[in-house]
Amino acid sequence: MKNIQGPAIFLAQFLDDQPPFNNLKSICKWAKSLGYTGVQIPTWDARVIDLKKAAESKDYADELKGTVESCGLQISELSTHLQGQLVAVHPAYDTMFDGFAPKNLRGQPKARTAWAVDQLKMAAKASKNLGLPAHATFSGALMWHTVYPWPQRPAGLVEDGFKELAKRWLPILNTFDKAGVDVCYEIHPGEDMHDGITFERFWEATSKHNRVNILYDPSHFLLQQLDYLQFIDFYHSFIKMFHVKDAEFNPTGKSGVYGGFQDWINRPGRFRSVGDGQVDFKSIFSKLAQYGYGGWAVLEWECCIKHPEQGAREGAQRIQEYMIRVTEKAFDDFASTGKNPKLNKQILGIR
Repeated sequence: MKNIQGPAIFLAQFLDDQPPFNNLKSICKWAKSLGYTGVQIPTWDARVIDLKKAAESKDYADELKGTVESCGLQISELSTHLQGQLVAVHPAYDTMFDGFAPKNLRGQPKARTAWAVDQLKMAAKASKNLGLPAHATFSGALMWHTVYPWPQRPAGLVEDGFKELAKRWLPILNTFDKAGVDVCYEIHPGEDMHDGITFERFWEATSKHNRVNILYDPSHFLLQQLDYLQFIDFYHSFIKMFHVKDAEFNPTGKSGVYGGFQDWINRPGRFRSVGDGQVDFKSIFSKLAQYGYGGWAVLEWECCIKHPEQGAREGAQRIQEYMIRVTEKAFDDFASTGKNPKLNKQILGIR
């Protein structure tokens, strides 16, 4: 068994133009003051990283790493959630997702996708330069508009969708493989990979590519009413990354899983700060420890009620409470009689 690393914090939701959230060093000092030991860095935010330089310059990568380490932290992983989303976008979502791309590429879906693919390939090289074994991203989606279909999906649509998604990702996955870095897809509504079945379909469509792995975030499973603990039993060998995020689901006679187009605060299913929702983190940490997960426990704050700074402060404390120092011996070792083949035969009645 391995010890889980952490707590770490995903910086995406905390970056701001006001100090201490406006540059890498100051936000790292802030995170350290709360008790964090790692930071997950969003590669689309120039306030904390120049992705192109990190991919092309080992010196810059070392400088970036040194800045984080000078604050008493480590880089847990890099993230390309926004760029990964743009690898596959159905035309119905073009306008809404255009904001994830540079302004000069908006309204140009093919050029936007090419840019996103290039961003992912740079992230592979940057991760290698930083000595990081895993990377966080989204898969994008070509079929999400058919998730609850009417009229019914035409025969072969799902197979063709995953075939195309795999075709777009294979060159990226091969770049990550060359860099020796795992790609951890966050299994997430809005992505074609949003549960275990869809993850398996994508993995199989890539011919079971060895770099296809999972970023486990139980909040998304609770809101789908999926068994997030058994998910670990099924997919623990793929889980190389972990977002610690809470959620609650309180259906009413008026609204359920789909939320009625309401704002987050009024939805039956909503994200909460760690410890304020319904996710059983004690059991999650136990299962991950049982299966030898040795990656990071990374706080992702998304809450429609609590202030982010309070959520971050409490999150560090709560993750530390959930962390398990795995045992190196069995509890009944004190009663062991040692290895004795003659005694074993006697006990078994073998003469």
